[in-house]
Amino acid sequence: MRQSIILRTLKNPILISIYKSVIRQRHTTPLFHALLLFFFLSINFSSHANEYDNISAFSDPSRIWGSGIERVIEEAYRQFFQTRILGGRVMNIRMPFAQNSERDVFTEGNWGFVGSGKGAPGFLWNHINRLLDSDDFLDYMDLFTDGREKVIVFDLPTQTWTHTRDPFIIARMKAGSYQGLLHRPYVLVSGRGLEESDVYNYLYCVGLIGIDCSGFVWHILSYVAAAGGLDLGRHLAGALGVRGNTDPALYAGTGFFNSSGSHMIPVRDEIRNLRPADIILFRAEDGGMGHAAIIQSVDLVNGVIRYLQSTDEAPFPERGVHDSFIFFDPENTSVSLSHPSLIWSQRRYRPFPGEITSPFSNDGERYRAFPELGGGRVVRLRAIAEIAGRF
Repeated sequence: MRQSIILRTLKNPILISIYKSVIRQRHTTPLFHALLLFFFLSINFSSHANEYDNISAFSDPSRIWGSGIERVIEEAYRQFFQTRILGGRVMNIRMPFAQNSERDVFTEGNWGFVGSGKGAPGFLWNHINRLLDSDDFLDYMDLFTDGREKVIVFDLPTQTWTHTRDPFIIARMKAGSYQGLLHRPYVLVSGRGLEESDVYNYLYCVGLIGIDCSGFVWHILSYVAAAGGLDLGRHLAGALGVRGNTDPALYAGTGFFNSSGSHMIPVRDEIRNLRPADIILFRAEDGGMGHAAIIQSVDLVNGVIRYLQSTDEAPFPERGVHDSFIFFDPENTSVSLSHPSLIWSQRRYRPFPGEITSPFSNDGERYRAFPELGGGRVVRLRAIAEIAGRF
C-alpha cells in the first residue's frame, strides 16, 4: 500500500520506472530506499509542466509524418514498444514475435502463445509487465551480472529456463555445434550485462508472449480504421467468419488477407501504385502465404518505402516487431516489387544463433520466391481504402 502511494506521488513515468527498478534490486537497504525516494521527490516537485509538454511534443509522430494516414500507422506501430529500466539500463523493449506452431513439432500436449499470437498490444503489455516484475525474471537477470560465460537453456512447453557453465557445452556452442532443439533453444551469454535481446529471449521462451505477422497487420489496420470511425472487427465479422463473441483478430491470418473476397483489393505491385496501409504478402512453398507486412509510407521523392512487420527471422536485436525499408529509383516508379533493382534492407537470420538459417538472405528474395506459384503480392483492405481520405 505504501509503495502504491509513493508511485502515485511521483507521477512522472520515467521516475516511477527508475524507482521500481532500483528498489527491486537485491542488496539494498530501507535507508537507501528512503534517500532515493527523497531525491526523486525533489526532482518530481521541481519539474515544470512545460517540460512534460516538450517531451510529449518531441514524441508526437505528427512532427515527422504530418496529419495523414502515415501518422496514424506510426501511432499504431509505437504501441508495440515500451521503455523500461532493467539491469540498471534504459531499454526499448519491442513486442516479440509469436511462433506459428513451427516450434511444437517435437513436443506432446497443447501449448501456445498468450492470445494465440493475436492479442492486442495493451493486453500483451499487461502480461509482459507482470512477467518483468516477477521474482523469476530477477533470478534470470542475475545471470548477466557475474561476468561468467554460461549457456541458458529454455524450455518452451514448460515455460522454464535453466543454465549451465559446463565448459564442454560452452566450447561446442562457440565452435558452432548447436545443442538446442526448436522447443529448447540454447543461448550462450557472457555475463557482462543484460541486453535487450536477453529480455526478448525470456519473454518469448518463458512468457510465450508475442504477436505473429498477420496479428500485427490486423491490429495496425484496426487502429487505422478506429481512427477513421470504423470498428473493423464488427465490419468484417462476416468475412472473417467470427463465431459468437470471440475476438475477430483470431480469424485474421494470412489466408484472410490473401482471399479473393470482395473485402480485399488486389494491387499491381508497381511502386507507383502502392499506398500506406497496403499489405505485402510473401508466398510460402505450399502455395499459400507464409508472411505478411504492412506499408507505412511511400516516399516517391527520395525513393523509400517503409514497411512494418513482426518476424524473428531478423538480426538478433530486431526480432519481433520492427520496421524495414525498400529503396528504389525515384525516376522509375513503374517497376514491380519483384524487380531485382530494388534494394530490400531487411536481412533474414536464424531466430537463435545455431538454428537453421533462412533460405532467403533478405526480404526481397523472399518476396520473389516461388514465382511458379505466383510469388509475392500486394493487397489493399477495401474498408481502409474507403476511409483513407479522412486523414
